[in-house]
Amino acid sequence: MTTETYNQALVTLALAGIDALNTSASQHKAVRTAAQESHFLCNWMVESLKTKRFSKLVADDLTAWIRQARSQGAAAQLKRLLICIAEQYQQANESVIPTGTGLKQLLASLTQQQWVVITDTDIDTKLKLDSVGQSSLIISATEFNQHIQDQHIIKPIEMYIRGDEKIVAKFALQQGLLLSQGNKKTSLIKHHKTYTLIPKNNHASLCLLCLEQY
Repeated sequence: MTTETYNQALVTLALAGIDALNTSASQHKAVRTAAQESHFLCNWMVESLKTKRFSKLVADDLTAWIRQARSQGAAAQLKRLLICIAEQYQQANESVIPTGTGLKQLLASLTQQQWVVITDTDIDTKLKLDSVGQSSLIISATEFNQHIQDQHIIKPIEMYIRGDEKIVAKFALQQGLLLSQGNKKTSLIKHHKTYTLIPKNNHASLCLLCLEQY
């Protein structure tokens, strides 16, 4: 018996939400406004949560999105969120680029963008990087050298990033990689956030999304 992963449960939810919205829209002649779409999806999520339609792995996501929709209305942009999740998670899942290779190509892309990229120094205590305001990405040498095997990421790799995370997420997705959300509290580098890469992109919570392209 195969256990459903968080990623699978999330994509199932996103696709079901998009399908429900499209089906509802086809039954109405008038074009729905963004506010009406948000209202529909919010109610759909409430019902889905109440009936436990989806895996408990995504229950916290549903709860958070319902709260956002109730407080923000159309500004919660639930439709865009679900489309973004479905397309980006499926793009990463269908990528044929080995994750280790993808990481190295991501670093090369950022270097071309004039980022400071450091992978040859062990990071085991709090440090400060003097980079004259340049965007930067740092990976501990131990993780970079030992957590990639046969061009695949085999153990989690933490990346300490200072810069536009949207750029990193975009380049990462092009290489079939999904990044965790940034965490400032766990960073060992001052003024940086920690982002994590997981083997096979099997994150346990919602990854960093490229919302700007939708």
